[in-house]
Amino acid sequence: AMVDERVRYWLPVDQYIGGIEHAILHLLYSRFWTRAMRDLGLLQLDEPFARLLTQGMVLNNIYFRKTDTGRLAYFNPTEVEAREDASGQPGHVLIADGEPVQTSGIGTMSKSRNNGVDPQALVDTLGADTARLFTMFTAPPEQSLEWSDEGVQGASRFLRRVWKAVHGHAAGGPAGKVDAAALTEPQRALRRQVHQTLAKVSDDIGRRRTFNTAIAAVMELLNSVVRAETATPADRAVIHEALELSLLMLSPIVPHICHRLWRVLGHAGAIIDEPWPQPDPAALVAATVGIVVQVNGKVRGRVTVATGASEAEVRAAALADDNVQRFVAGQPVRKVIVVPGKLVNVVV
Repeated sequence: AMVDERVRYWLPVDQYIGGIEHAILHLLYSRFWTRAMRDLGLLQLDEPFARLLTQGMVLNNIYFRKTDTGRLAYFNPTEVEAREDASGQPGHVLIADGEPVQTSGIGTMSKSRNNGVDPQALVDTLGADTARLFTMFTAPPEQSLEWSDEGVQGASRFLRRVWKAVHGHAAGGPAGKVDAAALTEPQRALRRQVHQTLAKVSDDIGRRRTFNTAIAAVMELLNSVVRAETATPADRAVIHEALELSLLMLSPIVPHICHRLWRVLGHAGAIIDEPWPQPDPAALVAATVGIVVQVNGKVRGRVTVATGASEAEVRAAALADDNVQRFVAGQPVRKVIVVPGKLVNVVV
C-alpha cells in the first residue's frame, strides 16, 4: 500500500525549520499533498507539521564597484578594508589595488553579491563549535543576524574560558560528591545558581527554542564558577557539579569541545549518551530571603529572614531593624502589614 501504519509514527513532523522562501516551495507542496491525501481518505491529519519555525537570514556587508561596462562587480568583505579618503572621510578600499569601493550596507548573504563567509575557513581557524556558538548566540533563531568577526572572536574566547576552567579544576585532582546539608551559604548560593540556570536552559531550549538566552545564562554561570572559592573539598564538589552541568547544557550547541571536556572531568562514556539533567528542587530553594521594610509606605530598611519564617518572626525582625526604629521614633505602632516573602509595612 502507498500509505500504511508507518504514517502514524512519522507524521505529523514535530518541528519544521525553514527559511521564508520555503513558504512558496516545498512547504506549500507538502501541505497541498497532505490535504489532498486527507481528502482521498489516505491520511487522518490536516497539516504535515506540528510546529513551524522560520529562521532569520544571515546578513553581511555588501561592497561593489562599477566596471567599465557599467556592470557591478561585487567583492567579498574579506577583500575590503576600511580607510579614510583624501579628505579624511571614512570609506572602504579594495585591498588588492587600494582603490575605493562602494557599499550598500548589509544584506542577506548570497553568491550573487559575494558577501558570504566561507565556513570551512572559519572551521579551520577557530573550529566548528565557534561557528555554531556565534550563530546561535547572536540572535534568536527567528531573527536575522548580522555577521561580525568581532562576535566570532568573542565566541572563541568564551570556549577558551570553558576549556581553561575545566582543565584548571581537573588539575586539582578528583572531586567528591556534593553534601547539600553541609554547604556554607556561599556554596549553597552557587549551587542554587547552577540549578536555576539548568531550569532556565531546559525551558529555553525545550519549550521556547531560544538558544541565545540559554547560552547567555551559561555564560553568566561560568563567571560565578571561575570566581568561586576552591579551598575546601566542599568548594571543589560544588564547582565539579557546576562544570558537569554546564557541559551538559552546552553540549547540544558546542558538542565537540564538550565531548573532550567531559572526559577531562573523569567520565569514561561520551557526553552525547548522557540523559538531559534535571534541576534539584531542594537546591532551588534559598535558605534566606530578603524583606523590604517600609514605615508608612516609604522604604526604610531591609532585613534577611529564614525562608519559611513565620509572620511573627518576620514582624519582629522588621521592628528590630535600627533604621526602622529610628523612623518609628517611639511612636505607637498602629498596624504591621506583612506580605510573605516580599515586604513589611509598619504603620505609625
